[in-house]
Amino acid sequence: MDLLHHSVGADLLPKATAFWSEIVQSYSPQRIEFVGTLLVQLFAFWLPSMIYLSLDIIAPSFSQKHKIQPAPKQPTRRDILQCFLVVSQNQILSSVLHIALLAISSKVGSTSAYRVEASLPGAGEFIRDFLISLLLREAMFYYGHRLLHVPYLYRRIHKKHHKFTAPIALAAQFAHPIEQIFANALPISLPPQLLGSHVLTFWPYLAWELFNTATVHSGYDFLSSKAKMHDLHHEKFNLNYGSLGLLDWVHGTNKLGKRHSE
Repeated sequence: MDLLHHSVGADLLPKATAFWSEIVQSYSPQRIEFVGTLLVQLFAFWLPSMIYLSLDIIAPSFSQKHKIQPAPKQPTRRDILQCFLVVSQNQILSSVLHIALLAISSKVGSTSAYRVEASLPGAGEFIRDFLISLLLREAMFYYGHRLLHVPYLYRRIHKKHHKFTAPIALAAQFAHPIEQIFANALPISLPPQLLGSHVLTFWPYLAWELFNTATVHSGYDFLSSKAKMHDLHHEKFNLNYGSLGLLDWVHGTNKLGKRHSE
């Protein structure tokens, strides 16, 4: 059995390398980066969000068993429709900005924000860049998120996101356009760019971040205690600002503090 697994693994790697090499030779780095990133967004954020939303219909008893907040606090169908429209607008905004950045990069002689090359990233490089990107994103998101809770910025920008005191998965990107760009998109996309990461490192990292944010906003407790933590943030506002929880622990914001007027 071990020999069989080794043989299958040994066969898959050359095939994957050849398949990826063919893609790199057939399409421009800009097209590969844009299309691949869009597909990751569709499969790692939109698809899980739709599945979480449909649980009330396809598995009602399972859904009610695992919902964190009671029915009276759940968003209405009108709220969900508004959320879908706003998140769709933010997706379009992110995609348009991505195209614009790629066009600007092309004009100044840069092919892509990430390395798009025929060779695959090594295991050590992949793990290193993935972990460093997670930590950098935690820092950028935590401090950016806390800044958005300053009353002046909260009332003008972040209050929109907190419309959902009992969040749903799609509400992860229910946000003011400024928040979408500077608090949602940049803290994820910038770290691997700074590291010069391979695009095949960026995409799994992006998929993890998008799936994680959909899950912690889902309102369900069956996959991660993080969902309960972020649900509490939407209910109480002044704790659990981060993604990993590391900086919440460092700053003591993993515990309920005195509520400031928002």
